Amino acid sequence: MIEVENLHKSYGTVKALNDVSFSIQSEEIVGLLGPNGAGKTTLIKILTGYLQPDAGQVEIDGLNVLEHHHAIQSIIGYLPENAPLYPELSVQAYLKMMADLREIPPEDQLERLSDAIYAVGLEDYRQRPIAHLSKGFRQRVGLAQAILHRPKFLILDEPTVGLDPTQIVQIRKLLKELSRQSTVLFSTHILPEVEALCDRVLVIMNGELRADAHLEELANTTATILVLEKDTPDVREALQVLPEVEAVEPFTTDDGSPAYRVVGTTYNINTQVYQAAREAGWPVQELRHDVRTLEAVFNELALAE
Repeated sequence: MIEVENLHKSYGTVKALNDVSFSIQSEEIVGLLGPNGAGKTTLIKILTGYLQPDAGQVEIDGLNVLEHHHAIQSIIGYLPENAPLYPELSVQAYLKMMADLREIPPEDQLERLSDAIYAVGLEDYRQRPIAHLSKGFRQRVGLAQAILHRPKFLILDEPTVGLDPTQIVQIRKLLKELSRQSTVLFSTHILPEVEALCDRVLVIMNGELRADAHLEELANTTATILVLEKDTPDVREALQVLPEVEAVEPFTTDDGSPAYRVVGTTYNINTQVYQAAREAGWPVQELRHDVRTLEAVFNELALAE
């Protein structure tokens, strides 16, 4: 669906994007993650044809963005961080105006307006002026205009910024539903948003693509956690001599139990640790594969700069 190759963009001496490449397939929901100023919005503006790169190319649905930006914009639904709403208009009047701008045929507009309004839960607010809506419902209006023309690809820039917890949950649910009919890319710097919505994440830092992976791939480690019921001598030494064990890191759990993080060279060291514990008669309380959180991955990437 989307192919990005060797994308570069600078503002004076500042490199907003530096050799960024990735692809997104149909029916994916992908999180674009990074701190403020990482280059996320610049990338989105290039994808939507509102900004030209200095070098590199972008293809969406087989079309080059620079050569066919009008055709590409017709299949993209875009919600910027601050949706361009007209507060004096009612929800229905605003969406009717957007339908005209999108050149949706008049005979199709009633169906499209109804579908968009019901999809975002605005059926009880269609005659209400946008100025009288809460921020959460204004975001819904912005989403409604983004999906009005039934786009193949939906781009959202910080869709939950400034919302309260209840509104965030509602928007998350809505995005899950929208992903059934559109490929979704949404930008955020909020880690729980990605964990709640995405199977895949792109991490941008200082204009560079630092990670492109499914969440389970980022979370996987080659480490095993061994928790014992009580202190036992020589555990660390016995673990360190096991084949395929790279390091043993002792620590204490929240309830005070002695524990060890055993880092292996492969993903299958659980069996070795279990056999060593059974043969030595260690009082095992817990043995599990270690999994990193997205926050831990993000911090590792930040520290690697």
